[in-house]
Amino acid sequence: MGGLSRSAFRVTQEKVVHSWAMFRLLQRSIVSPGGEEFERTYVSTPGAVGIVAVDDHNNVVLVSQYRSSFDAMVLEIPAGMRDVEGELPEVTALRELKEETGYSASKIDHLGSLLSSPGVTDSSVEVYVALGLESGVMEPHGPEEQEMKVLVVPFSQALHMVDTFEITDAKSVYGLLMAARRYPELLG
Repeated sequence: MGGLSRSAFRVTQEKVVHSWAMFRLLQRSIVSPGGEEFERTYVSTPGAVGIVAVDDHNNVVLVSQYRSSFDAMVLEIPAGMRDVEGELPEVTALRELKEETGYSASKIDHLGSLLSSPGVTDSSVEVYVALGLESGVMEPHGPEEQEMKVLVVPFSQALHMVDTFEITDAKSVYGLLMAARRYPELLG
């Protein structure tokens, strides 16, 4: 994964403080390069995927989903946890796109990896652009997805929504900006 490099810090012990579903709260004992011993606790996850899905008319598919951590609806790109062991991230991305929006894609391209909140979790999000969309039937899972709203907006409008803070979700901002750089023709 880009942006990560080896360090002179040394992990001496790691223990699971608590685990639930696919998450674990881990505590690490670490020795600094200067010899100082300290502990850090973080949430370990299998990671996630995010998908910038763009149709043949340069419209991007967004979802408005309830996020309990903020007790609010959050506007974001379709996304999901890598909760199927051994599943390739691009397969997870296509599956999540179909489940959340009903769309399937004929082309998928990896845009990059995003560290969600490296001071709190080891979660990384693999972000993709999906092209050649074909609409279909949503396959929602759970109460949040049952109430999710799917929006299709011009790609340039989605970028404007980043500028005006209507889209503030990190993976969505990252994905939209990376897609605009990699595929400038999407700006229409």
